[in-house]
Amino acid sequence: MSPRRSYDQYCSAARALDVVGDRWTLLIVRELLAGPRRYTDLHADLPGVSTDVLASRLKDMERDGLTTRRRLPPPGAAYVYELTGRGRELLPVLVALSGWGRAELGERRPTDAVRAHWFALPLLRLLEGTGLVEVRLEEGDFHLHVGAEDGPVYGEGPAPTEPDARLTVDSATCAAVSRGETGLLDAVRDGRITVTGEGPLAKALLRDV
Repeated sequence: MSPRRSYDQYCSAARALDVVGDRWTLLIVRELLAGPRRYTDLHADLPGVSTDVLASRLKDMERDGLTTRRRLPPPGAAYVYELTGRGRELLPVLVALSGWGRAELGERRPTDAVRAHWFALPLLRLLEGTGLVEVRLEEGDFHLHVGAEDGPVYGEGPAPTEPDARLTVDSATCAAVSRGETGLLDAVRDGRITVTGEGPLAKALLRDV
């Protein structure tokens, strides 16, 4: 395990970057916000990272108290990585970073990878309240635990139980909302996002329709 590099500055921002400033670290946190993940799953959803770098980052993050590693009971018997409470505290940082970075998003480039659940952070920034939301996209389905104080923040695939709201949206609209070119409620009013459900989140999205 390599020694931690430091900016050697007595500043909380510099100290934070000592821990999370390395390339890939915050994106690993983004993936682990979905809950425990196997190494192979992390590698599949972080296209471009080498196996050596991913392994090194995970070791560093465990050393720094951001993640833990545990072995699943049989029949799984695989190791999974998950966030500690300290690591989970980075959620608002990633949500804010997602908002700041929307001006940099632009149009999708031919070389850009995409995963449906990468739209989770922009939607978490825009949805208010608490509840389970299922999102249906061309790239696949995912679900969000809006306002969750512990446990997974999002997950791949349909919601595990009946969601409070179900959003059906095309990728172009989801990208436009992520870039800030159109508001979430505006897209619902225009019919570009279809909302169904009986929960408070669905009713809030449909209140002006």
